[in-house]
Amino acid sequence: MKEYTYIWQFKVRADCQAQFERHYGADGLWVTLFRQSPGYIETLLLQDQSDRLRYLTIDRWQSADAYRAFRSQFSGEYEAIDQQCQGLTESEKPLGDYVSAET
Repeated sequence: MKEYTYIWQFKVRADCQAQFERHYGADGLWVTLFRQSPGYIETLLLQDQSDRLRYLTIDRWQSADAYRAFRSQFSGEYEAIDQQCQGLTESEKPLGDYVSAET
């Protein structure tokens, strides 16, 4: 089975930058929720060096099926965190879903 990754781009509100990093970082709300799934691998939070308010999150899962199972099982918790974090950004945009190219 191929590893599954999805990437999001965020433009963070300047007054919410520290809070955004806390919630989306390695020990934040999202990762804490994701870790409840055995199919979760890791999340990377990347900050653009030319635009310090632009971030990417890269979430890695063992497979697309593992991610779908997580979303099904934890849909309520996912939506609650999404609502809680909504005011931290000016915009957010999915940049795609990817699978490992290795055969």
